Amino acid sequence: MTPTPDHVLLVDDDPEIRQLTAKYLEQNSIQCSTAANSHEMRRMLQMQRVDLLVLDVMMPGEDGLTICRNLRADGSAYAQLPILMLTARTDDADRILGLEMGADDYLGKPFVPRELLARIRAILRRSRALPANLQTTNSPNRWRFSGYTLDALSRQVRNPDGILLVLTSGEYRVLQVLLNHANKVLSREQLLELTQGRSGDAFDRSIDLLISRLRLRLGEPARRLGLIKTVRSEGYVLATEVQAE
Repeated sequence: MTPTPDHVLLVDDDPEIRQLTAKYLEQNSIQCSTAANSHEMRRMLQMQRVDLLVLDVMMPGEDGLTICRNLRADGSAYAQLPILMLTARTDDADRILGLEMGADDYLGKPFVPRELLARIRAILRRSRALPANLQTTNSPNRWRFSGYTLDALSRQVRNPDGILLVLTSGEYRVLQVLLNHANKVLSREQLLELTQGRSGDAFDRSIDLLISRLRLRLGEPARRLGLIKTVRSEGYVLATEVQAE
């Protein structure tokens, strides 16, 4: 049986970019649908399965950053949809803002189609499984920690009141890695490697942003307990007892 190709939805107000990019991705075994704005995007999300969203930042009306923020906050089935942002701006502040809004990766315009393809494939790999060095034959199906529960089978996290928490794929991976290494300080470089399979440079703030967002998602009980602690000049640690089932 032929496997179902990955499906990417490209949202960009430039018709030439939509046409050329979709053609290139289709030639490389990735199904690509396109939308010119947020209205068309939402209509397509309701009509068909989408594995990854490619969002242009600079669009008239609802821009890419706003779309990303709203998707992450609405609690729908697409709250964890992997998102790659595109922008013609070169300011690092835009990249940081995109990551803060919940984007998984960022690519500047003009871009080389081959690099876009590589980034799409890398994001999809990361969104579906932990890296090989975290995949063990006896990996637990459920973790309990300070009243919270993470269910690896349903990929759901609930707080001490039993309320379902909406986490992005990146936030979920960071939490799962911290649980696997509870009470052990992990550096930013180790967290990047374990969650994204890559190393970072001195200015890479993606882990800091993910930790900050994860703390917000976990809410007041986690803040009160100091669940995720920052260790100066070293990294982060999940400071609690963890029960694996």
